[in-house]
Amino acid sequence: MGMDRAYTNSAFIPGGDSYAPRWEADAAAFRLRHPPERLTYGPAVRNWVDLFHPKGAPHGLVVFVHGGYWLRLGPDDFSHLAAGGLAAGYAVALPAYTLAPAARIGAITAEVAQAVRLLATRVAGPIHIAGHSAGGHLAARMACADLLPEALAARVVRVLPISPVADLSPLMLTEMQADLRLDAAEVAAESPVYLPRRAGMDVRVWVGGAERPAFLAQAGALATAWGVPLTVEPDRHHFDVIEGLAAQSPLLNALIG
Repeated sequence: MGMDRAYTNSAFIPGGDSYAPRWEADAAAFRLRHPPERLTYGPAVRNWVDLFHPKGAPHGLVVFVHGGYWLRLGPDDFSHLAAGGLAAGYAVALPAYTLAPAARIGAITAEVAQAVRLLATRVAGPIHIAGHSAGGHLAARMACADLLPEALAARVVRVLPISPVADLSPLMLTEMQADLRLDAAEVAAESPVYLPRRAGMDVRVWVGGAERPAFLAQAGALATAWGVPLTVEPDRHHFDVIEGLAAQSPLLNALIG
């Protein structure tokens, strides 16, 4: 299928199949050096979040929502990305969520919002939310007008969707549809490009310049729909575009600067 090719990444990235095992190993090594506090935010098996605490009182909270097309991966694959926020003095949280087909995308969105609500009770100060790919979709949903309570939304000072899937409709034409089970109503209710951004919410969209055309188009569509800045980072593809979160970098500055 043409749309499957459009949303395939690893086949178009040199050494693409090596990234997932490398992430898992780097994340495990990071957790050994910085054991997180594991919190439970709901009754489902994957309703948990790893919270990494900095030395001393945190400046605020960074939340990173993982990708994997809502079908795979988890926080344990990306723990190392907490390094940049921790070094800058922030608490950093990586929530898990129920994967499709066990949950529809709307239910996954609600779980991430539930995790953010819990984290807000555990860490004081400003909240910065980022997410990558499917996680970029979920991060963008946190910036929509319909989701977080007003008092909590007022604490969210920046949302950074990275290579987000902001319009879900093309995925209905992929093989993933068998597990995602999207319909027109859910596409309308869960695609950030069709939803209003919460008034005053600071959103910046980020994407790699070497990404697949579909992801460049998705990022551009979200930035245009919401009237927010778009950064196209030169020479970054869909897998290495998130590496800047692990250290002082323009990407980290876009999130917490």
